[in-house]
Amino acid sequence: MPPRQFDGRRVRDVRRGLNLSQKDLGAMVGVGGPAVAKWENGEEFPKGEKLPAIAAALGRPLDALFPHDGPPDLQLLRCDAGLTRAQAAAIIDASLNPLSFAESGRRRLSDGYVKPLAKAYGVSEEELLAAQDRSFGLGHDGQTSVPRTIAEKINLLLEHGYVDQEAPSDEEIARAVNEHAGGTATVTADDIIALRTGATSEVSDVVRAGLAYALQVDAALFQDDAEVSTEAREFLESLRFLSSIHRGQILGLAARGNSTGLSAEMMATINEVVGQLKHQLPDVRGGE
Repeated sequence: MPPRQFDGRRVRDVRRGLNLSQKDLGAMVGVGGPAVAKWENGEEFPKGEKLPAIAAALGRPLDALFPHDGPPDLQLLRCDAGLTRAQAAAIIDASLNPLSFAESGRRRLSDGYVKPLAKAYGVSEEELLAAQDRSFGLGHDGQTSVPRTIAEKINLLLEHGYVDQEAPSDEEIARAVNEHAGGTATVTADDIIALRTGATSEVSDVVRAGLAYALQVDAALFQDDAEVSTEAREFLESLRFLSSIHRGQILGLAARGNSTGLSAEMMATINEVVGQLKHQLPDVRGGE
């Protein structure tokens, strides 16, 4: 999914208003007509670096056609410059790893990469460093960011909450929401896609409760867009941390003096702590 909000229906409407075929638009942005069809039908998302070209081809401002919440992170800066990760890596004469690690909040860019990347992205060095902070989940005050929108909360839970199992599909989430609503809501997979991408932000309390049920978290996490409680913050951050361990990001500590990495006992302790944090939240159903 691109870092900006993508609504295929909006792209389709603008394209048709310009009397462009899907093949025409595809040719203007370097893909085939079938790819455009999948974007418009919500089957696939274009890569983030394609969005500037799509907006230009349709004669619309990038921010108007594909909005995003809050200041940019490193990935958004690169994509808004229309650069693939490989193209940006070539600019700094490096492998993909430095950019991949920085964009995913795993390892900061070397000082020598900051100036050429800022120039390539069309921003100041200060703006690039601020974007890097955001890639590491830090705001201007140095505090870890908390998901506020429905899209941010759903995506965080899907990305970090299913380390040892497959995350539910859009169809499965929709089915669970409807089941929890007991016939008072009719949500489709397309509705869930719209929520995940930020194309839709207005949602009833019934659907909010259903999303919590579907994703097995406390309903309070989906209340409005207000910041979650301290307990919920700890729970969400524990999900990020545990996910990082399972992806091998934190096991890299072995290279800094621990020849065996995190022990099995430490892993068990971390899993236990995460479980405790989860059950500190009222009405949470764990692994039913």
